[in-house]
Amino acid sequence: MNCLFCKIVNKELDATILYEDEVVIVIMDAYPDVDGHTLIIPKVHYEDYQEIPDDVLLHINKIAKKYGTELMQKLNKESLTMLVNYGIDQKIKHYHLHLLPNFINKDEKHSKEEIIKILKG
Repeated sequence: MNCLFCKIVNKELDATILYEDEVVIVIMDAYPDVDGHTLIIPKVHYEDYQEIPDDVLLHINKIAKKYGTELMQKLNKESLTMLVNYGIDQKIKHYHLHLLPNFINKDEKHSKEEIIKILKG
């Protein structure tokens, strides 16, 4: 399979992994829109939210609830946008949930390395 996210899940490509369990992997977005832009990706390939089983979707949302709160606390943010693209807006055809701290009120961007240090510290 030539899917970017499948390659990351299978450790064929590097990514900054922030969390991993048997169902999902949580990574920093390679091209973040805001500080802390994070992706939650199921390890099994599902093209979009229409294909994903309810139990996997529930697990992803549980991780988003836990990790979104942690992102906001560690980065001292007041809001969080959770975003799923579908159809022509979905650039990578592997379901993934974006966590975007302070997305609407975009503030000063820090380097990816600074954010990783904060989140892993």
